[in-house]
Amino acid sequence: MEIVLSECDKMQSGAPYDPGCPELVAIRKRAQGLMRDYNQTIMGDPQRAEILQSLLGSWNGAVIRAPFHVDYGMNIHFGPGCFANFNLVVLDVCPVHIGARTQIGPNVQILTADHPRDAASRAKAVEWGRPITIGADVWIGGGAIILPGVTVGDGAIIAAGAVVTRDVPAGATVMGNPARQQKRKES
Repeated sequence: MEIVLSECDKMQSGAPYDPGCPELVAIRKRAQGLMRDYNQTIMGDPQRAEILQSLLGSWNGAVIRAPFHVDYGMNIHFGPGCFANFNLVVLDVCPVHIGARTQIGPNVQILTADHPRDAASRAKAVEWGRPITIGADVWIGGGAIILPGVTVGDGAIIAAGAVVTRDVPAGATVMGNPARQQKRKES
């Protein structure tokens, strides 16, 4: 017996999927409505918590400054004590796990979505993704971009403007485009 996966199951597992299927369109529309509602609030509005609990896979009281943008929301999991500054963009076609006490600067992009490299395949409108895991106590500087499939270890620092294309070891500092690990200076 052949098991048939929904397009949502395919998407979340990293398999190629059709982003235009009705199920995924409905989930994105729901997320868009919740983002619209959230982005119209200000700090201290009591409905913020309710909106984030409805939008995110795991909220855990993260402080997220509006505006905040997601694809689906349901695949985003914040640990306790996280902070995200203005204009965080998370394309969450696959799971995104953000560890406890991680701090995210303004205009950061966390992108699990990926696309075919050749034009003919792109024209078929099929895409896929790879999950992103960010450890605990990580600092991500303003304007940084984290690409599909990256794991960032606990206590790492992603410098402002870095484009992270590969895994970052725990405690490392990376900067540049593509981001490269900086050597520790001897004291």
